[in-house]
Amino acid sequence: MTQNPWTRQQSPTPGPEQSATGPSQPADLSRRGPSAPQHGVPAPAEDQRLPKFAIPAADTLWWVGVHGGAGETTMSLLLPGTRAANHRWPIPPPPVPTPVILVARTNGSGLRAAQRAAIEWASGVVQGVAVLGLVLIADAPGRLPRVLDDFADIVGGGVPRVWDIPWIEEWRRGEAPTPDNTPDEVFEVLESIYALRASNPADYPAPY
Repeated sequence: MTQNPWTRQQSPTPGPEQSATGPSQPADLSRRGPSAPQHGVPAPAEDQRLPKFAIPAADTLWWVGVHGGAGETTMSLLLPGTRAANHRWPIPPPPVPTPVILVARTNGSGLRAAQRAAIEWASGVVQGVAVLGLVLIADAPGRLPRVLDDFADIVGGGVPRVWDIPWIEEWRRGEAPTPDNTPDEVFEVLESIYALRASNPADYPAPY
């Protein structure tokens, strides 16, 4: 991946989160679930699975939108050097799996699609990918209804990590994501994902 352009400028005076020797590492803001496929998880029916496509090598991070309009293209714009898989699993040749992050909206259909993709991965039928986590992008302003919030917690328990992206009105109006129209919460998510990917090459456990 290229140098992270989404790091806030550090203050010249060390604060409580910054030592005099340099900035602290971005916090991993995500919840944690299983980090690899699990024995005994039944695979979804064929018509409930995401399609696959071949890639030449596991050389970058891919965003896998689990439904139409999930926001994987936006995520690829936010972190240059990453790619959108367009609702498909990117499968490299053996032996190194490619790292992917699932992307979904927080409405009911988006969460159900994320759950299906997580189950598909957990069942072990998707060989050659290492799922690092799930990005949930708000589908509307304001807090999630309790029933969706609870469902999001259930879905998030099936993947290694979950990151939340809030509603951003400028993006809804069609403005391209830039540092100027991106809130601090998104910077924190991007820094967390960038640090995770930079410190862990594509050697996560994945069957082949």
